Amino acid sequence: MPTAYAKCYDPAGARYGVPTYLWKLAPDGLATRRQLRAKGLRPGGQPIAAQVMRINRRAGGPRVAYLYRVDLAKPVRPMTSRKWGALALAMLARRTCPSCRITYSYCLPRSLGMCVLCAYPDHSDAPRSS
Repeated sequence: MPTAYAKCYDPAGARYGVPTYLWKLAPDGLATRRQLRAKGLRPGGQPIAAQVMRINRRAGGPRVAYLYRVDLAKPVRPMTSRKWGALALAMLARRTCPSCRITYSYCLPRSLGMCVLCAYPDHSDAPRSS
């Protein structure tokens, strides 16, 4: 096994404190948060069972994803009507310009903090929509 991959493989957990496997080579019965969510599950307060690691030469350090036991996972809590309402209001706030108060059909860019027409008022090429 090459040296770069040897740093990412520690099934006994001696080096990092938890069993560490290579990317995509974790044993069955373990899943990441996203994989649990795709199955309709959540970790449910259980401790981290293991981790998968991959060397990332561009970013400098290794990439790590924590693994949880699938048999101890709990089902996802259902969304209540209050949560749906709060989510709808949050999305409405992301689509409303704070300057001109126009609601768009898309989320406004966070880099500008307002709609493009308010951010660049000098360019009058595009017509305003309501």
